[in-house]
Amino acid sequence: MQTVLAIIVLLFALAALVALMRGIVMFLRTKSEELRGDPSAGPSPSSLRQNRMMWRRIQFQALAVIAAVLFLLLAHPHGH
Repeated sequence: MQTVLAIIVLLFALAALVALMRGIVMFLRTKSEELRGDPSAGPSPSSLRQNRMMWRRIQFQALAVIAAVLFLLLAHPHGH
């Protein structure tokens, strides 16, 4: 069971890293015209994609932390 949880922690951490990298790439591809656009028009499609990727990163990080806590609880069931 510990091996499965360790793999799950690793997969969630890698997923968070991929989401972070995709968000950064999307940010770097944002054109300055988009950034200086009309604020009343709302967020640009690029901004929405960046936000979605950063939200996914946060979700994957939370899942990795939860899995890591479960791993540690199972590794030391008696609190020693």
